[in-house]
Amino acid sequence: MKKLSARRRHPLAAVVVLLFALAVTGGLYAAFAPASTAKADDSAQSLAIEEGKKLYSTGCATCHGIGGQGTSDGPSLVGVGSAAVDFQVGTGRMPAQQPGAQVPRKKKIYSQAEIDQLAAYIASLGAGPSVPTKDQYSPNGADIAKGGELFRTNCAQCHNATGKGGALSNGKFAPSLEDVDPKHIYEAMQTGPQNMPSFPDTTMSEKNKKDIIAYLDAVDTKKSENPGGLELGGLGPVSEGLFAWIFGLGALVAVAIWVAARTAKAKKS
Repeated sequence: MKKLSARRRHPLAAVVVLLFALAVTGGLYAAFAPASTAKADDSAQSLAIEEGKKLYSTGCATCHGIGGQGTSDGPSLVGVGSAAVDFQVGTGRMPAQQPGAQVPRKKKIYSQAEIDQLAAYIASLGAGPSVPTKDQYSPNGADIAKGGELFRTNCAQCHNATGKGGALSNGKFAPSLEDVDPKHIYEAMQTGPQNMPSFPDTTMSEKNKKDIIAYLDAVDTKKSENPGGLELGGLGPVSEGLFAWIFGLGALVAVAIWVAARTAKAKKS
């Protein structure tokens, strides 16, 4: 009897064993699971870079150089970042059809998956602005009034107060911002394509960029009607002044002629 009671298990033995097993399992998962996930992510990124390099070699290297160092026909792409690639290729500006004062927007020739691969390769050449997330450029929750103030202060000189675009010197122009993907507007502010200055987060905060995008979305007449009625193209004081001269002054001249004719006729009678 004494031997049997000596061999009897302690009531908490099963609990101790279970806790020990859980601790071992958790430790093993923590040690190996993150490593395997990171390894999978690295493998996917390496594949994207490799595929992007192939696309670059066939479609971009002629102008920008084999290693992206640039040539006399195209600037260096080292350090421009993935955002610049997503903007230029995603808006169809690159590959360019022909050299000129400015490369216009056109239909893109690469799929978004291919653009992502090209962006991954260019980003591997040197650090630069990255493609923004949807939360960064979505107009939801933004301050439209603040965005309008910022846009008129920093952008309207070239793009017009409502984003209709405008002419610049030497055959260059500020393109219309109507019906432009909010992501591409954000990327343009990040990277400063062609004649546009760049607005990094140190110059213009992420929140301010979001406010500007919300303002442009609100004044885009391709998405909604102008609450002010006839917009005259939204081109500002030039078109409004021309309208006033042609129709306003024209109407006054017509009224003056009519009054003079009536007066002369009354005197004759």
